[in-house]
Amino acid sequence: MQRLASSCLNSEPSEWPGIKAVHGDADTDTAAADDGEEQHGLPQEWTRSGESCPQGTIPMRRTTVDDVLRANSVRRFGMKARGSGGFGQRDFDSRGYVHEHSVGQLSGGRYYGAKASLNVWPAQVASPLGFSLSQIWIVAGTFGKDLNTIETGWQCSGFVQTSSRIAIGGAISQVSSYNGPQFDVTILVWKDRNQGHWWLQMGGAVVGYWPSQLFTHLAARAADGVDFGGEVAAAPGGPHTATQMGSGRFAGEGYARAAYVRNAQVVNWRHRLVPAAGLRFKAERPGCYDIAAGRGGGAWGVYFYYGGPGRNVRCP
Repeated sequence: MQRLASSCLNSEPSEWPGIKAVHGDADTDTAAADDGEEQHGLPQEWTRSGESCPQGTIPMRRTTVDDVLRANSVRRFGMKARGSGGFGQRDFDSRGYVHEHSVGQLSGGRYYGAKASLNVWPAQVASPLGFSLSQIWIVAGTFGKDLNTIETGWQCSGFVQTSSRIAIGGAISQVSSYNGPQFDVTILVWKDRNQGHWWLQMGGAVVGYWPSQLFTHLAARAADGVDFGGEVAAAPGGPHTATQMGSGRFAGEGYARAAYVRNAQVVNWRHRLVPAAGLRFKAERPGCYDIAAGRGGGAWGVYFYYGGPGRNVRCP
């Protein structure tokens, strides 16, 4: 456990985004509500023993030798390698690793946050230095110049943790299975307009924030774009990686087979959570990993399926 230096931290946000609710004939704003599943926060392996952290402390994952060896330098340890390009094209990071995406994108507006429930799967990663993830991107600026991004994975430099319930980098204890039970985690990121910080909430637990001082564009204004979906990274050269995205199945297989993102929302200029309508879907190599909009909506709101196995007969 690590004790927080409370004199220099914000213990909680000053405001939450509202959701548009209709009561009778009147539109009203309410605080962002969590369903029953979300109230319990994020189930993680370390809590199974009943262990918990005292108030004023945060849990910290123990670093292993293998963790250190996966980093290409001490300075870059614990950080996701930076890419060189934007979504919709294959991307190479500072190590020369190839990044591929299957994402739903929004742009052209002012976005003060985003929320979605991300299906959790035990994706198989072919290389010790590669990865497979599902996340939300909050984007401002220009790729290759002065880009600001907030990514709701756990490897963003400068993140200030305030939660004693969730361990950064801790394993999620409940994962989905093919044709079996499905589990997801609901993530909300939003800009506190009073503090200027960008806050992270997992399920019903506020985890911490990215201080406004980290950013150029995102310090004083909203994001230019929001992306939801999956990403893999693998070593270049040779045949395509066999690293799976999502469940390792293509989007067309649907529920309980392909991975999903459901209830995709953004925080608009009125600080309301609204459906992420008008998502544009992009996959750089659809023979390897693809993406497809869901049908109907209903309780799932805006949703889609995505993923794939990587190397196969359509992806040599």
